[in-house]
Amino acid sequence: MNNSEAILLLEDGSTFSGHSIGAEGFSVGEVVFNTSMTGYQEILTDPSYDSQIITFTNPHIGNTGVNNEDMESLKVHASGAIFRDSEILSNSWRKNDTLQNFLKHQNIVAICGIDTRKLTKILRTKGSQHGCIMSGKIDLKAAKEKIKSFDGLLGADLAKKVTTKSVYSWDKGLTDIYQENNEQSEKSSFKVIAYDFGIKQNILRILKDLGCDLTVVPADYNVDEILKMNPDGVFLSNGPGDPKACEYAIDNIKTLFDKKIPLFGICLGFQLLALASGSKTIKMKFGHHGANHPVMDLATKKVFITSQNHGFMIDDKNLSDNVVPTHISLFDNSLQGFEVKEKYAFGFQGHPEASPGPQDINLIFEKFILSMSKRKNASK
Repeated sequence: MNNSEAILLLEDGSTFSGHSIGAEGFSVGEVVFNTSMTGYQEILTDPSYDSQIITFTNPHIGNTGVNNEDMESLKVHASGAIFRDSEILSNSWRKNDTLQNFLKHQNIVAICGIDTRKLTKILRTKGSQHGCIMSGKIDLKAAKEKIKSFDGLLGADLAKKVTTKSVYSWDKGLTDIYQENNEQSEKSSFKVIAYDFGIKQNILRILKDLGCDLTVVPADYNVDEILKMNPDGVFLSNGPGDPKACEYAIDNIKTLFDKKIPLFGICLGFQLLALASGSKTIKMKFGHHGANHPVMDLATKKVFITSQNHGFMIDDKNLSDNVVPTHISLFDNSLQGFEVKEKYAFGFQGHPEASPGPQDINLIFEKFILSMSKRKNASK
């Protein structure tokens, strides 16, 4: 595989030399690491990775190629990708193309052949770093300037960047890759509006299969228009960037609180729910990115292995009085779930929809269904 040379430069001056495995050119972003062993296609197409360069700690990435079903959005949202090994061979009965071709077609700059263990140690010790991947014509001075011009994620409203531009309906359930059951659920018991801050499609698939009639709206969609739709519940999606920058979303959620409309937030939506409740968020040193994070349910003490992807967290040292913790991370005790007192509202920091990752905690979606049922019954 005759790939051109490539370099990775970090803001602390660390330099890694390797080979290009994607498009030629440069990419700049916040360099993070993901510990998942599978699901690289879903990770790359997760809008929550906008403005980030992903380091895959698993050395074997690309060995099952890519396919048409495992997309979490319409394109790759990560700014770039970093791999230990080049894609030597890929095989799968579901494969439509190779990862390398996919990256080139998506115009994503990526580097392989570097010591990802050394890189991960730097990120764990010093925290997530601004970085630049450059391939083809390499100019270290230009790479340094690119890093200096990158504003970072703190204070960045990226939800508006990745959100849908128009309102649309969603009617697809979970994909049956074995095609053993082609029947889709026709039951729609609940009218749900999903705010798209960078939504993953698997979330929509699960909600559809649970009987939700789904309408997806842009991140800054007017809450008065939501209320006119008379929804049974509102879903607050995952997404990239700093939650504190999404003031429009926080204000909208406060209005929904007042109307006691059932709310369910995941990842960024979880953080926005907390901010609307009066709590605070802070940026993490290197975040949680992987499909192997243990989370404990505080009521039952049961432990779930979960999929995670977030660089901000709720400041659990200064929680507002109306927030009741329900789940914590067993890695660092950070808050992973909460309910809002006297409201039909709750959230989860990790990704219960998995894709990739274990499905241990996907039953939390049924809690949203139960919440909408309770609200319906209470209004009768």
